[in-house]
Amino acid sequence: MMTPEEIDALGVSTDLVTAARALGISKSTAYAAARSGTFPVRTIRVGSRYVVPTADLKAALGLAASA
Repeated sequence: MMTPEEIDALGVSTDLVTAARALGISKSTAYAAARSGTFPVRTIRVGSRYVVPTADLKAALGLAASA
């Protein structure tokens, strides 16, 4: 898991593995969920990568969005 400070330090988006770590999900479970469309946060497919908007990740974790 990641601390709120670590999540605040992320940019506008992050990779799937980092988002999974923040949510307490394993890497393999995260990729399976992203492929099936059941990852708990919106994912954006960019080529072969999955990108997760940090604002969506913060909302899912109940953290206030940074101004």
